[in-house]
Amino acid sequence: MAQRAGGAPAGRAAELRNKLVDQCERLQLQSAAIAKHMAEVLPAKSQSVLTAANGARELVIQRLMFVGKVCENEEQRLLENVHAEEERVHQSILTQQVHWTEALQKLDALRTYLVDMITNMDDQGLVRAEKEIFERTEVAEGILEPQESVKLNFNQQCVQSPLLHRLWASAVLSCITGSQEILIDEKTVSPHLSLSEDKKTLTFSPKKAKLDLDCPDRFDHWPNALATAAFQTGLHAWKISVEKSCAYKLGVCYGSLPRKGSGNEVRLGFNTASWVFSRYDKEFRFLHAGQPQPVELIKSPAEIGVLVDFAGGEVLFYDPDSCAILFSHRETFAAPLYPVFAVAHHSISLVQ
Repeated sequence: MAQRAGGAPAGRAAELRNKLVDQCERLQLQSAAIAKHMAEVLPAKSQSVLTAANGARELVIQRLMFVGKVCENEEQRLLENVHAEEERVHQSILTQQVHWTEALQKLDALRTYLVDMITNMDDQGLVRAEKEIFERTEVAEGILEPQESVKLNFNQQCVQSPLLHRLWASAVLSCITGSQEILIDEKTVSPHLSLSEDKKTLTFSPKKAKLDLDCPDRFDHWPNALATAAFQTGLHAWKISVEKSCAYKLGVCYGSLPRKGSGNEVRLGFNTASWVFSRYDKEFRFLHAGQPQPVELIKSPAEIGVLVDFAGGEVLFYDPDSCAILFSHRETFAAPLYPVFAVAHHSISLVQ
């Protein structure tokens, strides 16, 4: 009995000892794995990160150097175009100066001759010199009055560059968009639209809401709305999310745009006071003064950027995702411009 009683603890101790040995072996293996990870994997990862980071830096530098070189070449080409155009216009002006100087000399000489004939010649002599007088006056009849000529104007087309235009638009939209908060003016919102609390989303409804239609600022027929503030100098850009809608218009307009009625004078893009990019189903167009210009797109943009350059006299529509210029229009704007919106399907939203 005593041996059996003493044998139980001994057996239990042996079992426990074996478990501890196993645990020690597992700890040793675990320690060895950690040591190997620290000795081999982490240094390899560190070297891999260093190599990847250096490669990324080199890629950035190479690409920016390439872009810089392309920009330098484009700059040189455009500046040479400007110089050539400037020289051409100056040469045309010099040619005109020489031509009209000679014409003035001929006219002055003829006038002096005629005055002398009138003053110093008697009637008989005047009659005898009639043929000579009219032969000389024919010279004056052959000298035409100066006319406006495009040859005397600097042609701005010499600095047109799709590459520069795209880079410039990308830079402006990335740097300026969101720097100035644009909100939609609740007083202008059509009864067919509802405005979100943050004043950035317009949602269309075929049923008119009960709004104060007597408000002079409100559009009472077309589903339009204006921003709260206008721009009259500098560069301005904003983005609109349009992925939920297949019927909208985006752009700018004068504050003088009428608000009442269904005529073209109120309809965006059908008058001289508004410039808009339009979508209706799968049809994309630029609209101004009732003259639609089709815009061919491979896919529908999820967002559209609008850029206004007062100094350059340009309004530009841009796809931020593809960095593609959808349409560009040049105009000398005569008054402050308001961002303008219209939606006839679902909703559109200003993006900050």
